[in-house]
Amino acid sequence: MGTRRPATSGTDVAAAGPATTQKRGAVVAALMLAMGLAALEGTVVATAVPQIVGDLGGFSVFSWLFSGYLLAVTVTLPVYGKLSDTFGRKPVLVVGAALFLAGSLLCALAWNMAALIAFRVIQGLGGGALQGTVQTLAADLYPLKERPRIQARLSSVWAVSAVAGPGVGGLLAGYADWRWIFLINLPLGGLALWLIVRHLHEPRRARPRTRPRVDWAGALAVFACGGVLLTAVVQGGVAWPWLSAPSFAVFGAGFALAALVVVIERRAAEPIIPGWVWRRRTIASVNLALGALGLLMVAPTVFLPLYAQSVLGLGPVAAGFVLSVWTLTWPVSAALSQHVYRRIGFRDTAVLGIGAATLILFAFPILPYPGEAWQPTLLMMLLGAALGLFQLPLIVGVQSSVGWAERGTATASVLFCRQTFQTIGAAVFGAVANSVLAGRLGGTGGIEAVTHGLGTGAASGATRQAVADAVHTVYFGAACAAAVAFVVLLTVAPRRFPVLKENAADN
Repeated sequence: MGTRRPATSGTDVAAAGPATTQKRGAVVAALMLAMGLAALEGTVVATAVPQIVGDLGGFSVFSWLFSGYLLAVTVTLPVYGKLSDTFGRKPVLVVGAALFLAGSLLCALAWNMAALIAFRVIQGLGGGALQGTVQTLAADLYPLKERPRIQARLSSVWAVSAVAGPGVGGLLAGYADWRWIFLINLPLGGLALWLIVRHLHEPRRARPRTRPRVDWAGALAVFACGGVLLTAVVQGGVAWPWLSAPSFAVFGAGFALAALVVVIERRAAEPIIPGWVWRRRTIASVNLALGALGLLMVAPTVFLPLYAQSVLGLGPVAAGFVLSVWTLTWPVSAALSQHVYRRIGFRDTAVLGIGAATLILFAFPILPYPGEAWQPTLLMMLLGAALGLFQLPLIVGVQSSVGWAERGTATASVLFCRQTFQTIGAAVFGAVANSVLAGRLGGTGGIEAVTHGLGTGAASGATRQAVADAVHTVYFGAACAAAVAFVVLLTVAPRRFPVLKENAADN
């Protein structure tokens, strides 16, 4: 598998993860349910926006229903990662689930758009704990040789939930009431919380010589910095022009807070974002590579449905199928990746996957116009298989290179980079697509013509060609991001990932 180094001292123990094998099935079911709810909440509101706006008003700010949730999830990931290393996974997961459920109940009771947005942020504060801690617990529960199986399950739950979100939201909003989008979380999340409280028992670990100190100042600074910078990216070009006084002011405030984070974290005894996350080649290279994954995922998840409806003339259901096929090949490829990385190592397996993904993404812009539906469908199936081979070995490799007391922080840093760059990618690629559309359709007013032909085949030839050009440009950018990940793995990542004895002993 790779070079091995001795286990670290302190709070680490020889056993790999919680000794909870007797109740592991119930815990895994709870983790999958929690992961599904967290993933679903990122997209389920999309198709219910007309009903929500019709009931509460606030059309001008409805985009914050998505941005507020995603911002809260992203900026809290490193905080929860450090807290789980300090106090254990269970208390962090229980608090996160309780926050998520409280936010869901409050969302269902919202009386106006401002209240709903605020309650979505509370949901996101809980969702950040669910995402990071679930991934970390998966590594705690399973020895190295079994981790691909559980991680593949979580990947499939995440992918299916994220893709199914708009459909579920549409059904609930159309046949019940939009408030049920949030109310349905209560029994499902309550079941997950009950299973965790009852069946997850973490082993006692050696107490540290000194009482753990929580870097609350660092946590607040990270939250503020991430929130301001991501707000600048999400709202730039939407609420204000990129080159404007508000844009410069928000970015300036974000960079100032980033400098403050560096100062606080350097002085902290137990920093929220410790320097070793970036000093270790293994973790730093995976952070950068999965950040590139966040960028490239914007192309299929955001722009492929537009391409399928506007260019290919498909309806919403058929367009959703074109996108969803990669949720079939991704987890299968991820589950089978263990047979590859046991032979050639974590890094080379990931290089193989991202190399194939780069070629597939570069192939999309050369698809014939207007083309047939099976062509992008085939590319999505291949892309899912390639990314399954790329992502899972990197996550398992990072988790296996650290001990229990560092695993939460390491896992959170990886997820934080992926989520942050996906948010940035949505803004950047959105601006690129709008620029191409404006150039092809004669200014921003012509962009509105795109909406009139969605799914009907009634769009003009010029409009369809403009959309095709815009999406092809985005896919070219995604291919460049994949190429960057390929180069990072070859030049920064170690040839063999270090594996601790406590992890290697189980392999």
